[in-house]
Amino acid sequence: MTQQEKHTEANWLTSAGLRPTRQRLALAQLLIGDGNHRHVTAESLYEATRDGVDKVSLATVYNTLRVFSDAGLLREITVNGARSYFDTNVSNHPHFFWEDTEELMDAPDEDLKIAQLPEAPEGAEISKVDVVIRLRRS
Repeated sequence: MTQQEKHTEANWLTSAGLRPTRQRLALAQLLIGDGNHRHVTAESLYEATRDGVDKVSLATVYNTLRVFSDAGLLREITVNGARSYFDTNVSNHPHFFWEDTEELMDAPDEDLKIAQLPEAPEGAEISKVDVVIRLRRS
């Protein structure tokens, strides 16, 4: 990792109040290092670390993704009840989910219209709305 890359990842972490540890920097580099948005699972991110210099355990990947998500650096999208994907694009936007490959990808939001949401129960507020459009190859 170059000094410039370390600086970018460190800024990303410190902007959310997180300490840039070696392992966090290594994972941040995989997540945002090339400037592209991506959707990862803990398992896919762990596999990506296996080629790197900084080895990170699967448990550390799970914990770090949770910390990044809680800090607002990632958006967690749960599919199939138990499988979580983490999106580096934290803006509100819909997703396509390919059922055969279990790939999650951004969907265009120009045509998406949510006309009305139900009122939240008393004492609660809606924090976000996730739209996942499931796709099956025809």
